[in-house]
Amino acid sequence: MDLDTLITIAPNLFLPAAFAGIFLKAMLLGLGVAAPVGPMAFLCMRRTLAGGWRLGLATGAGIATGDGVYAGVAALGLTEVSAFVTDHGRPLHLLAGLFLGWLAYAALRPKPAGPETPKDDGRPSAISTLSLPRAWASSFLLTLTNPPTIIVFAAMLTAFVPLSALSGAALSGAEVARLRIATTVAGVAVGSLLWWVVLVAGVVALRGMMAPRVARALDVTAGLAFLAFAAVELHRAVAS
Repeated sequence: MDLDTLITIAPNLFLPAAFAGIFLKAMLLGLGVAAPVGPMAFLCMRRTLAGGWRLGLATGAGIATGDGVYAGVAALGLTEVSAFVTDHGRPLHLLAGLFLGWLAYAALRPKPAGPETPKDDGRPSAISTLSLPRAWASSFLLTLTNPPTIIVFAAMLTAFVPLSALSGAALSGAEVARLRIATTVAGVAVGSLLWWVVLVAGVVALRGMMAPRVARALDVTAGLAFLAFAAVELHRAVAS
């Protein structure tokens, strides 16, 4: 191999390591965005407790998908999409507030007296009517009703996943951009999903040790949290 050929291909020898670094940073970013306790965490925990780990993971997957979509918009720099979502913050906050209010009602409403009539797998019949696709879709749409997430991802991606990390690669600018965006979205989604897998696993591990009274107390706590978050979203809808 002559020197000219080596100089030509040398930048690409470091390309896998560069993309691995971007993926890792994006994964940590997705993990950091998903980890704070908020309405989505309460939603995932409540569904896991009431419906089992499959329902919890479907909920977490919907949230991770929403995070990936917003990360993709931020990485693409789609100003039109970002502006549209930001400009329509009022209806989005209104929808989020109403949905969170419904979740609060579902968590706080009195449960029927007497023993539950579980299905064969032990799940209450009321929760088992929520299918996995519906659990995924509802959490995905609820995640998309939070427009500031785009701003958070845009700021963090600029700081932690700069395009300059791949500037030495012997690829066209368009190819580098496409690969960077795909790697970023995948990393954010995987990092977010990793958090929800850990959360669901923890809830499942504790689920068998919870007395009905403790489970009801958690329901009430989640309901009050949903109510508080609903009030915040409705206030944002009115103030925006």
